[in-house]
Amino acid sequence: MPPISTTLSGATATATATATAPPRAGSEFAPLLRAVRGAGLLERRTGWYARCIAVNALTLAATLTGLLLVGNSWWGLLLALPLSLVWARTAFLGHDAGHAQITSGRRSGRVLGLVHANLLLGMSYGWWNDKHNRHHANPNHLDKDPDVGVGAMVWTQRQAEQRVGLARWLTRNQAWLFLPMLTLEGIALKISGLQDLKRQAPRERAVEGLLLLLHLAGYAGLLLTVFSPGRALAFALLHHALFGLHLGLAFAPNHKGMEMPDGQDAGWGHLRRQVLTSRNVRGGLLTDWILGGLNYQIEHHLFPNMPRPHLRRAQPLVRAHCAAVGIAYTETSLVDSYRQAFRHMHGVGAPLRGGA
Repeated sequence: MPPISTTLSGATATATATATAPPRAGSEFAPLLRAVRGAGLLERRTGWYARCIAVNALTLAATLTGLLLVGNSWWGLLLALPLSLVWARTAFLGHDAGHAQITSGRRSGRVLGLVHANLLLGMSYGWWNDKHNRHHANPNHLDKDPDVGVGAMVWTQRQAEQRVGLARWLTRNQAWLFLPMLTLEGIALKISGLQDLKRQAPRERAVEGLLLLLHLAGYAGLLLTVFSPGRALAFALLHHALFGLHLGLAFAPNHKGMEMPDGQDAGWGHLRRQVLTSRNVRGGLLTDWILGGLNYQIEHHLFPNMPRPHLRRAQPLVRAHCAAVGIAYTETSLVDSYRQAFRHMHGVGAPLRGGA
């Protein structure tokens, strides 16, 4: 198989060499699936998630109570940081609900997703779930993964060549602008969800729209009760900036700089498609908490419905199986994962810097 990517890649040389090797006949994934299922790692952890949801709800209530106690003071803006952390935990729980990690029931999973996304965060669960499922089906695929489509940023030199005007300037400097632009992500997620309502079926649109309105009324009402209008606006902007930055930093290490299929991966099965496009981040329990389990990105992509606490336990099985079938398993430190992602973004804009 020839190299699948015409783009820069931050993956290791071993990963590139492995990507060019022809896949073996038969399913490479089936033995791993049997091993994981035999170990009970696909069974639900309802009690674990119930505790997480309860702790998150109590922490949210404590943070909001703190806002009311501080009152109309600039010191209240300090609580934007813990509130952004609570919101990120809420987003991770909504993510897990969307993947049926919490409950196997489709309806109960949707209710959990709507509560955590629409009501608590003001983000459309339906929009996110549709987009995220397409990403999981074809991660990093230039034509099929919405997460590597052309937007404020681009991910390949082919995309970069088509940029003009302000967009061209952004691409030239996107590695330096990435972190500042993430501060807008919290607001961008809400806008994208609102725009998606017109795509949804009438009943789904009504439910999601109502919950989004309830969130907006509750959020704005609380801030305007606590703060003067100017301080309320300052708090909202700071809170959403920190929230967007946190989410962006949790997602950035996962795929940026890894293999990017562009239609020449017809021979890839599920195992290669998910492993070669994903990167794990080493760390302990603190890393697991900060990144919401997404640091086990390879295991998560191979088994999207695996409960989050089982991802760490599945890692040795996945790593050993990849070694047995000759597929590179990419894992690095958190700092190096960002370095690889930024190097990739910088490289994408290199031709524009040289010729513009």
